[in-house]
Amino acid sequence: MTARTIFALASGHGRAGIAVIRLSGPDAGEALRRLAGPLPPPRVAARASFTDPRTSDLLDQGLALWFPGPHSFTGEDVAELHIHGGRAVIEGILAALASIPGLRSAEPGEFTRRAFEHGKMDLTQAEALADLVDAETAAQARQALRQMGGDLKALYDGWRARLIKALAHLETVIDFPDEDLPADVAARLWTEVKTLAGEIARHLDDGGRGERIRNGLMVAIIGPPNAGKSSLLNMLAGRDAAIVTATPGTTRDVIEVHLDLKGFAVTLADTAGLREAADEIEREGIRRSRLTAEAADLKIAVFDGAAPRDAATTALVDANTLVVINKGDLLPAPPSAGGHVISAKTGAGVTAFLEALAEKVKDKIGAQGGAPLTRARHRQALQECRDALQRACAAQLPELAAEDLRLAARALGRITGRVEVEEILDVVFRDFCIGK
Repeated sequence: MTARTIFALASGHGRAGIAVIRLSGPDAGEALRRLAGPLPPPRVAARASFTDPRTSDLLDQGLALWFPGPHSFTGEDVAELHIHGGRAVIEGILAALASIPGLRSAEPGEFTRRAFEHGKMDLTQAEALADLVDAETAAQARQALRQMGGDLKALYDGWRARLIKALAHLETVIDFPDEDLPADVAARLWTEVKTLAGEIARHLDDGGRGERIRNGLMVAIIGPPNAGKSSLLNMLAGRDAAIVTATPGTTRDVIEVHLDLKGFAVTLADTAGLREAADEIEREGIRRSRLTAEAADLKIAVFDGAAPRDAATTALVDANTLVVINKGDLLPAPPSAGGHVISAKTGAGVTAFLEALAEKVKDKIGAQGGAPLTRARHRQALQECRDALQRACAAQLPELAAEDLRLAARALGRITGRVEVEEILDVVFRDFCIGK
């Protein structure tokens, strides 16, 4: 069946100077003709008057673009209407499109899905496009652009091609033992399988760098009551996200604030003060504080510079903790114990502390290297692939090893959306010319 033509607002909702409506499918050209007259030259923006095909009423004046398939985003015929971003204009043109037979509103993600189905991108690139749209920091945008450019696709397709070749050679050894095959074919294929398993294992052992960039790091602010944790959170957030009072134990639950810290996404979590709880509610808040601290990527331990350091907070300080000594404006002299001396009230020392925190975040994420894992789906498939390769190397029978290599290839194929068993036969006949 021929796919129906879909349309949707491709730009953001809400009033704006410009809005873009996209169409894709076999009737996109006819729909554009009915609204704007003759089609413009391909990939050339042409001024157009958009009229309602039902009444011939003028809806708007803007730009029309025509992208005949397969040279388009989706691989189908695509048209774009660049119009004014007023609500009445957008609704009028969407209603006019809905009245044309063969057209329907697009489902969420349907344009990108059609691009995948027509070979314009693989699944990793489709996911990267979604990440780029959602990116809030420079690091997130850079990572999404690299993945959308095919970094992960090239890596996984390369591994898959090597794996399929090894599987094809093993199938040849099994099915054609009497043929004149190279004497070292078995040794070479197992060397390649072990090398591939090692490369995948190293790729998995990345400390979650890509996921941390994509999802953001969790940073827990811990410390005793009235040390200034909530004041620090409010200063970093630039708003009154947490209630600040002189009464100890004001914060009872975990309060989260999302920040762009030097281009990296960070979630700051203000927690309840660590002390002997006065009631059941505070006891629950402290329990949640400890759980948040344990799960956090980094911790900020805030101490009152005018008071002795409490044992409960000190016990949680480790290599992933930045120590902050607050209320520095009230201290007659710098404290003897180490830490970043700040004043959450005046802002003194906060800039230097933020620089140190940003460096800690960069160290936690790690140096920019090859294309990183960005999703749990990728990690799970790669773990399955690695495990299958390891089983294949330890298998007692070549037939069992071949099945594990097939499972490994399927796992890799699920990441990019390519699962084609016919490729194995192509390699067999190309490399060995069976029956020649």
